[in-house]
Amino acid sequence: MPGNLGVSDDTKSMIKIGLISDTHNYLDPQVFEYFEDCDEIWHAGDFGTLKVADELKKIAPVVGVYGNIDGEDIRKEYPLHQRFEREGLDVWMTHIGGIPGRYCIPIRREMEENPPELFICGHSHILRISRDQDLNKMLYMNPGAAGRQGFHKHRTLVRFEIVEGSIHNVEVINLDMD
Repeated sequence: MPGNLGVSDDTKSMIKIGLISDTHNYLDPQVFEYFEDCDEIWHAGDFGTLKVADELKKIAPVVGVYGNIDGEDIRKEYPLHQRFEREGLDVWMTHIGGIPGRYCIPIRREMEENPPELFICGHSHILRISRDQDLNKMLYMNPGAAGRQGFHKHRTLVRFEIVEGSIHNVEVINLDMD
């Protein structure tokens, strides 16, 4: 007699992401706790050194882009731009991207002609998560800065889940200043 044996046919595929940027060669020990159950860690540039990437890889696979302070070693491993798909979501990550309504000139045309569903950048050290109403309500994320260098008052991370092409459970994490 066939049956579902208690298994739901409507199970949804989900991936948990830890988003970080602008570590500038400093990886707060709290990152290990906050990202411990993440499936992937996305770094939006300015790692500082490959040691930061190597430490993050101990938690989960790292998808990243290089930033303006990153040296040749990081640039060999991580590209300037990453355009990829996760769980049906079109993602574009770069370090210097601008803000909704004022994207950087080198990427503006591509952004207007083929906007992703999620655009991620770093560089500004300013946490911002918003919808771009002019670009198909694209979600814009800048996780702020997790490192010690820069003018930011708070060091921040972001965690979220992607479920069948949509973003859920976005969390902003403020790290304590040392």
